[in-house]
Amino acid sequence: MEAGEILLRRGLIDERQLELARRAQTGGTRLDEAVVQLGLITEEQALRAIGEELGLKYIDLSEAEIDLSLLGVFPAKAIYRESLFPITQQNGCLVVATCDPFNLYSLDELASATGKSIVPVLAGRAEIGKLIKTHLGVGSETVEGLLAQAHDETVELLEQVETDGSELSKMAEEPSVVRLVNEILLEAIELRASDIHIESEQAGLRIRYRLDGVLHPQPVPPEISRFQAAIISRLKIMARLNIAERRLPQDGRIQLKVSGREVDVRVSVIPMIHGEGIVLRILDKSSMDYSLSSLGMGEDLHAVFRELIRLPHGIILVTGPTGSGKTTTLYSALREIRTPATKIITTEDPVEYQLEGISQIQVHTKIGLTFGNTLRSILRHDPDVILIGEIRDLETAEHAIQASLTGHLVFSTLHTNDAAGAYTRLVDMGVEPFLVSSTVEAVMAQRLVRTLCRECRQAYHPAQEDLPDDFPFDELASGGKLYRAVGCRACRNVGYRGRIGLFELLVTTNRIRQIAHERSSSWSIKQAALAQGMRTLRQDGWRKVIAGKTTVEEVVRVTKGNDLVSDAPV
Repeated sequence: MEAGEILLRRGLIDERQLELARRAQTGGTRLDEAVVQLGLITEEQALRAIGEELGLKYIDLSEAEIDLSLLGVFPAKAIYRESLFPITQQNGCLVVATCDPFNLYSLDELASATGKSIVPVLAGRAEIGKLIKTHLGVGSETVEGLLAQAHDETVELLEQVETDGSELSKMAEEPSVVRLVNEILLEAIELRASDIHIESEQAGLRIRYRLDGVLHPQPVPPEISRFQAAIISRLKIMARLNIAERRLPQDGRIQLKVSGREVDVRVSVIPMIHGEGIVLRILDKSSMDYSLSSLGMGEDLHAVFRELIRLPHGIILVTGPTGSGKTTTLYSALREIRTPATKIITTEDPVEYQLEGISQIQVHTKIGLTFGNTLRSILRHDPDVILIGEIRDLETAEHAIQASLTGHLVFSTLHTNDAAGAYTRLVDMGVEPFLVSSTVEAVMAQRLVRTLCRECRQAYHPAQEDLPDDFPFDELASGGKLYRAVGCRACRNVGYRGRIGLFELLVTTNRIRQIAHERSSSWSIKQAALAQGMRTLRQDGWRKVIAGKTTVEEVVRVTKGNDLVSDAPV
């Protein structure tokens, strides 16, 4: 019985849609798959309907109890080539998940190979793929010697790679190695990972993805260690690095097109004790939303910050550790004030994303194109607004101050733990205190916390003694509740999905200028700011906990809790 006729008879599609699906069919594609690809119905709807006709049960693999001991006796070919996965044994029969109800030949082959009766159940192709990656590891099909399949074409290099003809480069160009590296990249991009860590250890190769700021180990088969040299060489070739150099660190860049969208990958290679370690920073241009409204600022802070970024001159600093979202905040500010009448120039190392309508300069330290050198040229280019990627030294700081004194608005970043520390950091660099106090208009410190998954977060009523001492328990409504992370299918059982910013905005009032001018400590500056109503990172975090956006544990993880004064407002 044809799949299209089943869907038609069950009212899931009409005659016109059936004809559209037949036209859309490509070689080897089943008619029900064509219907799903056209978006007319979901894969689950199609499989449930076909299963009912054929007497096959549809199961949700995320809730199924799987007997992993069966993997030891299950043919690898059936898993990787036919997308069959063993679920359990019942009455001497082997229950096997399949996404193709019409592939009877493979089921017969499996029965012969295992010597057991096969009971097929239906499940989605993507769900079976997740099981394979979870229990057998990323790229495990490559270890079994499978060559590239049709969906590998979704990873496309935008620059032609060059090889030196060596034995190592030939190994790195083997189809199975190319497929393995593509699989690692594709998996990370699909999971919205910001970084991939590929680490050489004594026990073998370890792969970890950084998801929402936290590293998660990825299961990989032990045999993948045999591919270690080839994987590292393949990534070096893609990043146009020297594959023969294994003693010195190297940095490069890979430009990819994945499923039609451009992805930039920054590559860092460092020699370790047991071999080279690689970290890949993934910059997915299509997934970025550079708007102030999406950062997670409270309405009151958002209103103040919007006024600050429209000042005619001065310096606005954003501080925080690496990966705290400083660049995203600054890019969002630039997009907010970008108009045809405003000339905006940036100098960055590196330029993470290209912004339309904004002139961006890539710093090249090796050839002398530093932040300081570019700033001298930028000031002759008639800008209104300047973004300096980071103030790292006295020369850059002096040029930034000079630009602000000559009527420019300057944005930049610093590595300090809080907002108040930015003033003393500039003085420590060698900038005169009176210049710091007269040019810095505001400092924004920020961190990123994971946001609770809306599908599975769980409400609870906390006891005051179970919360940190500085938690504003009295602000909870009568019988107030907080939320904790649980974990579900939507968030990969982590309990969190996405991130939101915590912000500490210190506006340079006259009192703050006076204290900064007197070379006072960052502690004195912070106390004065708190007395004038500044909300700390920790206090902003408690607001987001009470609003149900994140958890107490997340705020404790990224903020310091002993830096408040007793009368500081929350």
